[in-house]
Amino acid sequence: MIAGTKAETVIGVIERISLKERNLVREITLDMAGNMGLIAKKCFPNATRVTDRFHVQKLATEALQEIRIKYRWEAIDQENDAIEKTKKSKVNFESKILSNGDTLKQLLARSRYFLYKTESKWTQNQTQRAILLFELYPDIQKGYNLTQELRGIFENTKDKIIGFAKLAKWHEKVNQSGFKSFGIISRTIMNHYQTILNYFDNRSTKMPQQNHSMLK
Repeated sequence: MIAGTKAETVIGVIERISLKERNLVREITLDMAGNMGLIAKKCFPNATRVTDRFHVQKLATEALQEIRIKYRWEAIDQENDAIEKTKKSKVNFESKILSNGDTLKQLLARSRYFLYKTESKWTQNQTQRAILLFELYPDIQKGYNLTQELRGIFENTKDKIIGFAKLAKWHEKVNQSGFKSFGIISRTIMNHYQTILNYFDNRSTKMPQQNHSMLK
């Protein structure tokens, strides 16, 4: 669906297909946009609506990166303060070098990529960087663990009831973490609970790079 297209316009196009044919659609995988849900509900009344797991997981990884970026800005600000202080003292500024050869700013910048991966897929350098990052910034490790746990729920759960129970435990951990961004994700999941839980029936999903809903 083209971005910005009104739901009514899309509905009008799809309704050119006979209702008999549209009623053959059993399941629709879509994102959490309200217009997509409206289109699916109106045009395919017999279809089960499934929220694509990758949209949910993407929110979690974005929340994790937000925590990392916050600390990166703090590191940049602290370095600026240190530079200004050394200038007043008329001494040369030297960044602290960590055991892996990164400065603090570099560590936070270069950690971006491995935070998207599961630990088993980290390279040796990424593993070394992760150990340093998590030691210096426990909140990033907590956010990473929350992200990976959510991913694991979708990857390893094949029963809707079990999925419901696991998500409830995940919500509790999010509440305990105090992370605002993850709290927003938790509320978003609750507001789309039924369509998210529908995923566990047939484990239907789209490929992450696709932009269109999958009908079947």
